[in-house]
Amino acid sequence: MNSFFLDFRDPLFSIIIFLTLIFMITFLSYWWGRYKTKGNSKELDKFLQQFHALPTENELKILISSGELSQKSWLLLANSYTKSGDFEKAIEIYLEILRLPSRRNPKETMFLLGKVYFKAGFLERAKQIFLEILHTSPRTPQALHALLLVYEYLRDYKSALKVLEPLDEMNEAIDKDAMYLKVLALLHNPKKTQEEKTSQIIALYQEHHQLPYMVFEYLFRVNPTLAWEHLDTSQSEKLIDILWNLDTNALNLDIISHHNFLKALYTAKGVVQLSQASPIFELDMLIKLKDTPVNATLSFEYSCTQCKYIYPFAFHRCSNCHGIDTQDIEWSVVKDYHNNFQEETDSFQ
Repeated sequence: MNSFFLDFRDPLFSIIIFLTLIFMITFLSYWWGRYKTKGNSKELDKFLQQFHALPTENELKILISSGELSQKSWLLLANSYTKSGDFEKAIEIYLEILRLPSRRNPKETMFLLGKVYFKAGFLERAKQIFLEILHTSPRTPQALHALLLVYEYLRDYKSALKVLEPLDEMNEAIDKDAMYLKVLALLHNPKKTQEEKTSQIIALYQEHHQLPYMVFEYLFRVNPTLAWEHLDTSQSEKLIDILWNLDTNALNLDIISHHNFLKALYTAKGVVQLSQASPIFELDMLIKLKDTPVNATLSFEYSCTQCKYIYPFAFHRCSNCHGIDTQDIEWSVVKDYHNNFQEETDSFQ
């Protein structure tokens, strides 16, 4: 019977005691962690209940000045409100933080406030915030870029171009921004005739060879003949949606017949019969389907090469990351519902 009992001097007895202690410590640590987590969650829920409805300015001032949360925590809360689109709450928090006598990094808080004003559409307020930052810290590229955007949205292109001067002095890349703003200034200048606009835009493009989509989108819309004359056919794939949607009477068959991509493009559309195949899968499929009763066409989707944001429409400046000329066009073969609709409409005549 004694074989079933362990003596306290037996090494196996020490191992059992050691494992028992480990188990007890682990067990107690686990439940103590659960208890603390539950308590913290209750405190957080209690705190967040105060923000189910927007507190008044006095209530918010008391909450922030009480020091229950650090300034960093309030900034994180304001940022979460901004991301959810609740700009009013974010603005109130930033304003109250800036009123605190013990505030830290006021320039960073002001910059965040200016960005919220911009997103909320309060462009004049955003402009004043960024100008105030630059008054005390003129070499702040983030504030300069933000101010440039504000001027662009206000269509104050002259002021926007002036903002590029200090950015150039800080060795920031401004060539694309400069041409983009100059083209916008031309397009929105009521004092210039259409002929003056087209000639000056062509001159800018020939000088800088930038923003081909922006330039030729305008030229093909107002003067297709002039657009074909100045078209760099090596850029054709970047303009595929513009070229695809051109009216038949706006085409230049002489140029099309001397360029393989254009021949395949307009053969796929059914306008000409100049190509039997194409190395581009979508165009080759449409060429093969042109003699069948299947109604098919190209559909276009636009994405930003910088932030990968996807748009259903073309853009010149990405509204998400604000990159210029970062558009990438992806095309696919889809059913031509417009053509089917026309056939159904004609059948009622």
